[in-house]
Amino acid sequence: MYNIRQYLSLHTTWPYRPADFERYDPSSDSQFYVHPRLVTHIDDHAIAALQTYYSTALPKQGRILDFCSSWISHFPPELADRATEEDGLEVIGLGMNQHELDCNPILRQRIIRDLNVEPSIPEGPPLDAATCVVSIDYLTRPRDVLTSLRERMKPGGQVHLAVSNRCFPTKAIRRWLEISEQSRLDMVGDYLYFAGWKKVEIVELSDGTAELTLAEARAIGRNESERYRVDPLWVVRAEA
Repeated sequence: MYNIRQYLSLHTTWPYRPADFERYDPSSDSQFYVHPRLVTHIDDHAIAALQTYYSTALPKQGRILDFCSSWISHFPPELADRATEEDGLEVIGLGMNQHELDCNPILRQRIIRDLNVEPSIPEGPPLDAATCVVSIDYLTRPRDVLTSLRERMKPGGQVHLAVSNRCFPTKAIRRWLEISEQSRLDMVGDYLYFAGWKKVEIVELSDGTAELTLAEARAIGRNESERYRVDPLWVVRAEA
């Protein structure tokens, strides 16, 4: 169903410099995210593709951490229903804005943490899986975060990092803005590889070549040059 590429890093040592993780806006992320943004950051086509992927890739029971979380986690209805059952799936949201997390109905637990200040996952019972949607590009210490996450996972648990080309450019790391989409996927693969994860794979959910209708494009504020293109979407995943 999906185009899946096994990722093997070409590097034997961490290939990135501190300057790669600088940002054009170095101000506090806590201040940047102080106001809730109850919007979606990928279009409906990408959301539908992600929900379809999650329906087979995520466990139906256990504990899932949705980090860099917000008011919506893009889980498919069957998983969202399980998350609202008392003894069902437990979804923990880790994010930056309390109001956004409070608006997310599938979250059983809500944690406020700036991972660029404190790049670790809080202690707790082992996790069965973790998700992160179009936010890995904002982390200035991704290897530390993903190492900590791996240490919190059950053996064989998976992390699923959804990647697109949508971002707040002033808050994305510098290197992300300077390289191609393919190089970005390889860089996220390196994050996982050097954080000790195994079986790193890049899964293509949408190549971005499908077209939006004019009404859909206008609804999400696309400009004339890009309005007919849907958002591309990949998942870079790995196993603890």
